[in-house]
Amino acid sequence: MATKKRIALISTGGTIEKTYDELQGVLDNRASMLDVMLATLQLQGVDIVRIPLMNKDSLQMTPQDHDLIARTAGSMAEAHDGIVVVHGTDRLAVSGDRIHALLGTPRVPIVLTGAMRPYVMRNTDALQNLTEALLAVQILPPGVFVAMHNQVLQFPGVVKDKDRGTFIRTHA
Repeated sequence: MATKKRIALISTGGTIEKTYDELQGVLDNRASMLDVMLATLQLQGVDIVRIPLMNKDSLQMTPQDHDLIARTAGSMAEAHDGIVVVHGTDRLAVSGDRIHALLGTPRVPIVLTGAMRPYVMRNTDALQNLTEALLAVQILPPGVFVAMHNQVLQFPGVVKDKDRGTFIRTHA
């Protein structure tokens, strides 16, 4: 029997994890929705190790937060077969670039993902993107990537295209 792949899932917050606060009337990062999403997926062949690093809107992230994400991804890469970083899309490219700058080509694939619309919304892209990232991290070569909207892009050179609501490459 084949051994299960050990995937570290680092959560940092972002839109994908936002919930509706009915008292304030806003979407906010208060409770993680990742466990709810993971419970709906068929995940044979993998052991997911959850690392709840922070729960922030990425617009609130500091350079120290991006460094912490990069260092944590690097440390988890030593003992796992792949890393998925769930991240807010507004600053996802900053963390992807920071991970690439700090680690170069890591020992295993590191895949960042997020959502343009929270999991709690009917028209969310959260579950699709999480599923794509969990598959991509198992089949990609070592490197730093973003997996969203049926595409995988490799860092560096990835940016959020706010007009199209997705990520694109700025150079080859």
